Amino acid sequence: MNAPVSVVFACMDADTLGGIQQVTHTLAQGLAGRGHDVHVVGLHRATAPFRYVQEPRYRHHVISRSPMGAQGTVARRLADRRLARLFGSMKSGFAVLTSPGVVTRLRPVLPGSLRPIGQYHGSYEHARGCWHLGSIRTHYPDLEQAVFLSDDDAWQFSEHALLPNTRALPNPLAVWPEQVSPLSTPRVLGVGRLHGVKRFDRLISAFARTGAPPPWQLHLIGDGPELERLREHAIREGVGDRVVFRGRVPAAEMPAEYLSAAVLAISSEHEGLPIVLLEAAAHGVPAVAFDVSGGLRSVGPQLVPPGDVDAFALELALLMDSMRERRRLGAAARETAEAFRLELVLDRWESLFAHVMR
Repeated sequence: MNAPVSVVFACMDADTLGGIQQVTHTLAQGLAGRGHDVHVVGLHRATAPFRYVQEPRYRHHVISRSPMGAQGTVARRLADRRLARLFGSMKSGFAVLTSPGVVTRLRPVLPGSLRPIGQYHGSYEHARGCWHLGSIRTHYPDLEQAVFLSDDDAWQFSEHALLPNTRALPNPLAVWPEQVSPLSTPRVLGVGRLHGVKRFDRLISAFARTGAPPPWQLHLIGDGPELERLREHAIREGVGDRVVFRGRVPAAEMPAEYLSAAVLAISSEHEGLPIVLLEAAAHGVPAVAFDVSGGLRSVGPQLVPPGDVDAFALELALLMDSMRERRRLGAAARETAEAFRLELVLDRWESLFAHVMR
């Protein structure tokens, strides 16, 4: 599309370390670089802010000084006034509402000049297991578009939530790497917050069951409340000396981590389309994951049934044992990742905007 428009990306919290936030800032920077008037809105303050873009071309707003949680009547009214002033200052365009909670919070206060687009960063499998599916079924049909991470997810929401306005738009890769991993360092990589949903305990168990001798190691990048529990679990599994807890690694240093990895492992109970999978694939690193979403399936890692630790261990062992297989699958992963390059995803967003405006 040629004419620039206003684009608002609204999150409950736009600055916490997380997938929704990373994708939001990447898209905002990309669309602003194409001349659009882009704003990132956080409805609440992040308790531990993370900077995603060093020199943003978009504008950033935090509506409430309080972190996410219960909000009193007075605070809600003040927030509504700030939102009304902000939205009133914008040209006509689009409000991208990044979660069901944001849709229900902002839909009543959006002006007619901002056409609402509802994103969902999870999978259909996850939505149907919690309140998300009911909220999407109730609130997303009245939006201009309901955007999901894969064709599979969009189809399932269309069929089972009876949404007439679904569209698939994947997460983008912020940068396309020129280098690929040699896949020679004996290292399995896991990346994510050390929280229960990531199920790094299952990954540690699977790594132990591969029977891979030293020098193979499992490196876990991320921090969180489960650190000590996971350390103890690794000791009980007999691999305490080969599971390395790396803590938080700055985004600028992550390419070096992929270049030093032989295999990526994703052991989460649920995922949408994890950026770490796309980044690893772009670096030619093959992956093993539990089959929990259409987003994961769209990138093509080695998939095993959800929660099946023995099957996970078997796929890990096959890749750890064979450089040839790692190279074959890594090359295929990089080829697949081409479709997620930022410029191509931005083209699809602008096509969506043009479609809505027709």
